Amino acid sequence: MWPSYVINLADNTERMARSVAQLEAQGIPFERIEAVNGWAMSDAEIAAVYDPVENRRRAKYPLVRPEIGCYLSHIKAWERIAGGEAEGGFIFEDDFQAAHDLAAALGALSDDSGWDMVKLFTLAPEVKMYHERPLGEGFTIGFPARVPTCLLGYGLTRAGAARLLETAPPIVRPVDEDQKFFWETGLRVALIRPQPLSVGEQDATTGTIGQARRKDAPLSPPRGRLAQTLHGLRYQLGYRARLAWHNRKRARE
Repeated sequence: MWPSYVINLADNTERMARSVAQLEAQGIPFERIEAVNGWAMSDAEIAAVYDPVENRRRAKYPLVRPEIGCYLSHIKAWERIAGGEAEGGFIFEDDFQAAHDLAAALGALSDDSGWDMVKLFTLAPEVKMYHERPLGEGFTIGFPARVPTCLLGYGLTRAGAARLLETAPPIVRPVDEDQKFFWETGLRVALIRPQPLSVGEQDATTGTIGQARRKDAPLSPPRGRLAQTLHGLRYQLGYRARLAWHNRKRARE
C-alpha cells in the first residue's frame, strides 16, 4: 500500500487523535504533516506566495489567510509524495470519517494505474462518470464529469505530485477549487465508488476556513455587491463552457 499522510495543525489535537484511531484500526500506516497556520503568516510571507492580481482575474473570491495555509499544507504533502520511493501516496485532511473498507480501497488503488489523482470523497449525491470500470473487490473507478471540489482525502501518483508542484505557488484559488480546473495541470482526476470516506467532526481549536471567510478580512480588496454578482456569473459560465468542451473530448476518447 502507498504511504498515507494526514495534514494537521498542532493545536487540533482532538482531530488528530480521531484520525490516528481510525487509521490504526484498519492497519493503515501514516505520517503526520504539520499544517501551515495561515493565521500566523506575516504579510511578507503571504505576499511571497499569493498573487492578488491573478486571484481577481481567475478566482471567484479573494482568499483569506487560512486558505493560504491550507494550500501550503497540501504542497508539503505533495513534496513528500514527489520525493518518495513509492509510486504514489494518499493525503487526508484531519476531519475525515473512514468507512470500514478504507484500507481495501487504498490497497486496490495502490495496484491500479491510468490516473494521476483519485478522489476518495465527493459531496455530490449523483456523479456522471466517464470510462468507469471495476476496481478490486466491490469498488469502481472512473473519471467524474465534474471534479469534486473537496480534498478531504485523495490519492496522488508521484508524477502527479511533481506536476502539481510545477504549477503552485503562486496561489490564486483555494487548493480544492484549483483541482476542478484539471485541464490547467493536465492531471487525470478519477473518483472511486463507493466512497471510502465521509465528513467527520468539524470542531477545530484553531477555527475553520468557513468561519474565517465570514469574519476575517480578505487578502485583496473585495468587489462591490453588483460587481461581485457579475464576476461570479462570468466565472461560472466560463468554467461550465470549458468543462463542457473537455467533457466532450473525454467522451470521444
